[in-house]
Amino acid sequence: MNTRFAWGIVCTIVVGLAIDAHGAAWSQPSVNVLAAVMFGALLRASSSADRISYLVCLVLATVGEVFLALIWGLYDYRLGNLPLFVPPGHVLLYALGRWLADRVPMRACIVVCALVVLAGGILAFEGSDELSAPLALLFLLCMRYGPAPRLYAVMFVLALAMELLGTGLGNWTWRPETPWFHWSTLNPPFAAGAFYCVLDLLVGKWGRANGASLARAKI
Repeated sequence: MNTRFAWGIVCTIVVGLAIDAHGAAWSQPSVNVLAAVMFGALLRASSSADRISYLVCLVLATVGEVFLALIWGLYDYRLGNLPLFVPPGHVLLYALGRWLADRVPMRACIVVCALVVLAGGILAFEGSDELSAPLALLFLLCMRYGPAPRLYAVMFVLALAMELLGTGLGNWTWRPETPWFHWSTLNPPFAAGAFYCVLDLLVGKWGRANGASLARAKI
């Protein structure tokens, strides 16, 4: 992926969310088409291995959204549905994160970890965002034991930026208290990016396992 395509992903996400937030009858269907076209362009421009990883990411993102939004009920989308543009949007963000991760120094990831611990601890202590405490721990576990810490740090920041934009425009809203555990949370929770890190970790695990299987098959 080149710089022009990376900026295309950024524009797709920003413009798409703005269109959906417009609220007209044509808004969400238009964004669904826009996301599908960009996702198709990403697949076409990718290698076969990356193409499979993006498709796996699409499946996992869909399952995750169904669980988090429709079953657990952590947040609600504007129309009370699961917009079709959301799963491919996750894939586009993942592709952008992979592109940026190759350009981010490891010391920046250390700074992100320190800020996550500090902010997550403060918010949990004052009681305004208790959900971010376990999410921050989840992020740190990904950073410690996952094979791509730079990707996780980048995705945490990208996801937070997208969450701030989406909730600010009204595309989705996080509930003030999480169902089941009754943890307080912000709109969005500070450490929501941890969910994206887990998604990236699972996609990467699948890719390495599949690559190892193919290598053994060739021996």
